[in-house]
Amino acid sequence: MTTTKAYKGLPMEGIVASWYARTTLKDLKRHKFMAKQQVENIPKNGQVLEIAPGPGYFCIELARLGKYQITGLDISKSFVEIARKNAVKAGLNIDFRQGNVSAMPFANETFDYTFCQAAFKNFSEPVKAIAEMYRVLKPHGVAVIVDLNRGASPEGIEQEIKDMGLGRINESMVRWTFKQMLLKSAYNMEEMKTLVSQTPFARCKIEADGISFQVLLKKN
Repeated sequence: MTTTKAYKGLPMEGIVASWYARTTLKDLKRHKFMAKQQVENIPKNGQVLEIAPGPGYFCIELARLGKYQITGLDISKSFVEIARKNAVKAGLNIDFRQGNVSAMPFANETFDYTFCQAAFKNFSEPVKAIAEMYRVLKPHGVAVIVDLNRGASPEGIEQEIKDMGLGRINESMVRWTFKQMLLKSAYNMEEMKTLVSQTPFARCKIEADGISFQVLLKKN
């Protein structure tokens, strides 16, 4: 499998980033659920890194569940600005900064836990990205990747869109985005295992979850 690929999606800056932030805010219950689900992977007062946090909704929901030291790293300048404003509005201290997942601006063994949701398929250097997750994790740290499964059924994707509770225009835009962009960039579970095998993690635990999969990586 190739270890690099061109990003085929829309540049997440300006009005596109603002539209995405407004649209995903309507699906806030997913971020709340994911934060509660991931708490078991994070030690008390742990140092957390979310990779590609976008508008910062997961970081904010996680910060409300415990006294974690949370950092968000996104390549989009617009998303960093939006996430910072959202954190301030929520009265939370979260460190959002701009950077590339393939060359993260953090020292070795900085974090207890890293999380990446719905963004991994867009990374141009996926193997380097996973290797960087390994590098910045402390010994026995955990990395979790959640993303769209290319093997998801059309029926499952349609139900996911309906469950987002969007208006007719946004629903049509999201449906087009799934078909024309997201599925074309996504990996299936076997491909994810192959990518992980090329990194210091070497192996992973991966489970299907609706139209997505969840990859669990541990640094031994």
